[in-house]
Amino acid sequence: MQGNMMDVPLTVPFILERARTTYAGREVVSLLVAGRDEAGQPIAHRHSTTYGAVADRALRLGAGLLGLGLQPGDRVATLAVNSFRHLEAYLGVPSAGLVLHTVNIRLHPEQIAWILNHAEDRVLLIENVFGAMIPAIKAACPKLEHILVLGPTPAPIPLPGVADYDAFVMGQEPLARYPQIAETDAAAMCYTSGTTGNPKGVLYTHRSTVLHSLVSAPKDGLNVGEADTVMPIVPMFHVNAWGLPYTCAMYGAKQVFGGVFSDGRTLAGLLQNEGVTITAGVPTIWMGLLAELDRAKAEGEAYDLHALERLIVGGSAAPESLLRAFWNNHGLTMLHAWGMTETHPLGTASSVPAGVDANSDEGFALRAKQGRAVPLVWLDLLSEEGEKLPHDGKTMGRLIARGPWIANSYFKGEGQSNFFELDGNLWFDTGDIATLDARGYMHIQDRSKDLIKSGGEWISSVDLENAIMAHPAVAQCAVIAMEDPKWDERPLAVVVPRPGQSVSHEEIIAFISPKFAKFWLPDATITAESIPIGATGKFLKREMREQYKDFKPGS
Repeated sequence: MQGNMMDVPLTVPFILERARTTYAGREVVSLLVAGRDEAGQPIAHRHSTTYGAVADRALRLGAGLLGLGLQPGDRVATLAVNSFRHLEAYLGVPSAGLVLHTVNIRLHPEQIAWILNHAEDRVLLIENVFGAMIPAIKAACPKLEHILVLGPTPAPIPLPGVADYDAFVMGQEPLARYPQIAETDAAAMCYTSGTTGNPKGVLYTHRSTVLHSLVSAPKDGLNVGEADTVMPIVPMFHVNAWGLPYTCAMYGAKQVFGGVFSDGRTLAGLLQNEGVTITAGVPTIWMGLLAELDRAKAEGEAYDLHALERLIVGGSAAPESLLRAFWNNHGLTMLHAWGMTETHPLGTASSVPAGVDANSDEGFALRAKQGRAVPLVWLDLLSEEGEKLPHDGKTMGRLIARGPWIANSYFKGEGQSNFFELDGNLWFDTGDIATLDARGYMHIQDRSKDLIKSGGEWISSVDLENAIMAHPAVAQCAVIAMEDPKWDERPLAVVVPRPGQSVSHEEIIAFISPKFAKFWLPDATITAESIPIGATGKFLKREMREQYKDFKPGS
């Protein structure tokens, strides 16, 4: 017997219409580049608009793209920073029945060209600060027919097919009616970071986008509502800025975009001046912000961040010491979230259960984990042999996931070994090694390729890194495996000291030894000026393993 509810498609135009009508007056703030100073550094200009204006321009963009002859399902790429223009593309491109393809601006130009060609993009929206790349992109991407430049551009633009975005948008009449869109149609596309092999494309549907926005907002998710001011520092090219631009538009939260400005001082100023309540970014961003907050407080110039309710951290695990430092030094609460390109991305969010003080030792320990699965997402653990493992908070296993915004395949059918059936259901193998406990808390132990297997026993590089980074003289630490003739692999710590400080291997071992079994302790420590970081803010351990492959303790 079927129910008698309306079958209303879940599509992005619902989000656009809600922003256009219900929240038309809510503000959208962007930091734009307004020239360069004497040192060649960009000068920031605050730009303010509203959801109503963004929605109007989004509808004009959609109409203009269809006027270029694009057909349903055609891809429109962006090489852009966080700004109101990028938000217009988020809303306007899918609402025209097209597919928004956000491209990581931090990739090598050859990899960018490979992705544009693989996705068969027909239009590219590119930030004016990347304008020097346009001739090379046009030469390398024959299927790319039109390029629209975001921001003030020199006039006239000499290359055929290249136009000014603002002039293009304002030269159109707004889309009069939305095309027929099925909720299963693709709305957006992101590529994995390609740490192993070529990047793979993941297609998000209209349905998955709307459901993700609905579920990510509640209190035990990211806690987004109309009264909030949200600043996603995570880039809009990185898994749709963790879905926050859509979630905020759906619920009417004010949005603040930092553009190319991500230094600690600028971010702290934005948090203060815009009254930000929620912000989100990777650990490296928060380390820079913490350093600026510490500096300002020590010099009697403390920022007023009383409005800031939560800092959301994701992309990689943040050490518990970082969570404690934000609370102890500045009264700020940091919470983990976890996800991947393939999970759209939110899979878990950190919250503290009833009866637990968030700032007690137990609370910090729970918040240092990646949290519990948000509603509609299922997580489980498998052994190397494919058997289900207990959720006891201790047993490590392959983390698998399923849910309505988790990919069931990659674009063009690549990498299908990541998807498999179990007990009659399709699951995705995340590639993460994790634990799950009885209350549902998931704790990432490592990427499967980054685990260290010593004498048949697993060692989590993430746990070691977090413990070492709690040392007061350590700014950053990455732990990798080095070959060992007896034990197969042993941990090697690569440490970046804080400015003006030094730390020895013996000091590090003495500091962390109370927390770990003896066989977990690194055999050696290398002091480095920096640790290579990839386009999504994660340590490039594959490069590090190659760099230090010939290292021998005592050498």
